[in-house]
Parts: sequence; structure tokens; C-alpha cells
Amino acid sequence: MRLALFDIDGTLITDDGAARTAFGDALVAVYGYDGDLARYDFSGRTDPQIAYMILRDTGLSDEAIAAKLDAMWDHYLTGLARNATADRVRVLPGMRELLAVLAKRDDVTIALLTGNLERGARLKLGPTGLSPYFPFGAFGSDSMHREELPPIAVARANAANGQHFHGRDVVILGDSIYDVRCGVPHGATTIAIASGKTSAERLQAENPSHFFTDARDTEGLVSAILGS
Repeated sequence: MRLALFDIDGTLITDDGAARTAFGDALVAVYGYDGDLARYDFSGRTDPQIAYMILRDTGLSDEAIAAKLDAMWDHYLTGLARNATADRVRVLPGMRELLAVLAKRDDVTIALLTGNLERGARLKLGPTGLSPYFPFGAFGSDSMHREELPPIAVARANAANGQHFHGRDVVILGDSIYDVRCGVPHGATTIAIASGKTSAERLQAENPSHFFTDARDTEGLVSAILGS
């Protein structure tokens, strides 16, 4: 039995800037942010990590950031609900087909491993119809640190399925270097897919267990997930 943990942004979907716009609006509304958001790469980072990264650069202390973070999330999620529409959020090539194949198998459990807050993850997946494939997962609202998310996802999968997933049986699929790196301390199988903003060369330099230029090779991805 394998546990396949999917990243969202740049792996499952692209949202045409819906989340970044909502994030920026929330920073302005709650913290009075007036910097250049375009210079920050959000890829592979958790939502809390992104907030701290940006706001620390403005000179705010961690205590000052934390004091208003709940208000920021409320503002961000309201904006994301408005922005994440069916005409902006689209499934990346090959992913719908891959999930359909995996969902029919009894030797693979599918879940999420994403830096998104859980509510944000559901808002993004909602317009695509993909959310039902993922009854649980690990999210940026569980931990600010991405390397702490795999054990959380595994614990939830074990509880849901009565399995004991560990080591190479845990498969992390993502488009950023942080998707690869978060699996290394846990001995997980890592599958890098160059469907997001990170270049193929940079992903391959992380030495993932498997590398794909996109998700259209359904047979190859299923084989990599199963370890066959």
C-alpha cells in the first residue's frame, strides 16, 4: 500500500494569481504593507511562512506579526473565496487523468500535503471538482514548517485506513524544491514535476526519486508511485 501526498499550487492546479492577489490585499488591509510583493517566490512555502518572510522584511517582530495573523487569514480567505473562480482556477495537464486512475486502485491512498491553510486548499480545489479525491491531508494551518507536514499526513492516513505507512511507502508529489526536501528527513519517495515555476534543472538538482516534466505520463507516474 502506498500513500500519495499531492501538493496543490503548480502541481494539481494553477490559479491565475487568485491567491497571490488575495494574499497581497490581506497584507495591505491588516498590516499596511506597501512593499513589492512581486519579488517574493511563494513556491513550496507554507502560508504562515510566506507571511513571516514578507513581514519580517518590513521590520516587524514575530510578536507583532503573530498578533494580527488571525485577522489576516480572515481577510485572505474572504478574498480567495471571491477570486478562486472556475474561470481562473484550472487543473494542470494530466492531473485529472492521474487522479482518476489512482482513485480506482486499492493499493494507493490519496491525500494532500500543501502549504495552504486547509480552508484555502479547499477553496482552490472547489472549482475544479478535485476536492473529493482528498478527504484529508496536512496543511500550512497544521505547521508553519513544511518538513513537519509529512508525519501529520501519515498519522491521519494511518488513522483513516488502519494502515501503517512509513518510509518509501510515503510518496510526495510536488513542483518545488521544498516538496522534495520535506520528504528527505522521513525517507519518503519524492516525485518532482516541473509543472510550476521552478525550473526542471533546479528540481533535478535536488535528486528526487523520480522526475517528470509534467503529469501527462499517467502510466509512468503510476509506476513511480507504486514503486514498480
